[in-house]
Amino acid sequence: MTQFESARLGIITEEMKQAAELEGISPEVIREGIAKGEIVLPRNINHKGIRPIAVGKGLSTKVNANIGTSESYPELENELLKLEVALKAGAHSVMDLSTGGDIDQVRREIIKRSDVMVGTVPIYQALVEVANKGKSLVELTADDMFKSIEKHCSDGADFITVHCGVTMKVINELKERGRVMDIVSRGGSFMTAWMLHNNQENPLFSQFDRMLEIAKKYDVTLSLGDGLRPGCLEDATDSPQIQEMIILGSLVKRSRDAGVQVMVEGPGHVPLDQIEANMKIEKTLCFNAPFYVLGPLVTDIAPGYDHITSAIGGAIAASSGADFLCYVTPAEHLGLPTLEDVKEGVIASRIAAHAADIVKGVKGAREWDLKMAQARKALDWEAQINLAIDPEKASRLRKEKNKDEEECCTMCGQFCAYKLISEHLGTTYKGGC
Repeated sequence: MTQFESARLGIITEEMKQAAELEGISPEVIREGIAKGEIVLPRNINHKGIRPIAVGKGLSTKVNANIGTSESYPELENELLKLEVALKAGAHSVMDLSTGGDIDQVRREIIKRSDVMVGTVPIYQALVEVANKGKSLVELTADDMFKSIEKHCSDGADFITVHCGVTMKVINELKERGRVMDIVSRGGSFMTAWMLHNNQENPLFSQFDRMLEIAKKYDVTLSLGDGLRPGCLEDATDSPQIQEMIILGSLVKRSRDAGVQVMVEGPGHVPLDQIEANMKIEKTLCFNAPFYVLGPLVTDIAPGYDHITSAIGGAIAASSGADFLCYVTPAEHLGLPTLEDVKEGVIASRIAAHAADIVKGVKGAREWDLKMAQARKALDWEAQINLAIDPEKASRLRKEKNKDEEECCTMCGQFCAYKLISEHLGTTYKGGC
């Protein structure tokens, strides 16, 4: 019985209890949210040692980190180090997007070593395998696609991205509308090429019941991919994007009817003034399914700093209804991320998520900031560092920039505002300058 089926029968599973404990809420809230489809609890029956984490309405905003090999960097060891960095930085999820080396080994090791949910994109491996046989990508068969999906689910992937909404109708809309960047999703571009070459409907859509059977077997959450997500501001919130989302909404209903958990993926590159509308459109068209967004990035001109452009968009998106933020690293649009890129990407997204959680009224979010304010007033540096979202960096900067200062910092020294106002208001602070 899947988590979704259990929830609908009024059963609170052990996984629901653990997820509720993490949120500091009643397990019944988790159960009720899953039963409505407004919360998902990705937890493959074959993923051992996982800490159940729920995503959705009323919960803290979660952050995902993408890792995985490429043809240029196929080494497993590097990705396992990135996994460690992502988990240490506080990622609630990782996605293995590997396309190089021994993909099976990479995925299995990541799942084995990750105590948080792991997502994958099975179509990537199917593409690599057909290319390794010296065939064209469009020679891939529907059976090849579903074989890869079954393998990933059997190995323990907790959620899989599947580009089921890229249909002939959506492609025709794209042709008629036109775009600056056409399709930037790897999965979306492949499905489009395959369909146009073979003059057939997307098998992931036309054989969606086959997908549901596999997902239900392993209790895998479907993450309905946004193959038509905008890759630049000029393409944001256009008719192909919305047409795909309408189709995804119908697949949300079919998934729930089949007892399968489902969430929806979203943009992408979106101007600031369109982000809130995008969140409301998804929630309306997709029946309040949890929304998993990449960024969104609010400008196209900042390569090397796209962890910042995405954090700006992520904070607005999450405060407007998004439930799950996929990080963007400084290497986005430039190359495979390094260990430091992974850390910066996770921290930037966590800052965005936390800023949104304050607005959402998530339990404990505003209290965290209050504790930091109190520690700053008291000039309690140890407490400030311990409360920091990145204690390691805070501690390093404190030591580097204040070698001769024990109590105050080198920014103000004897002119410290906390010290001055405390003396005249009669309040107290720790120590003196």
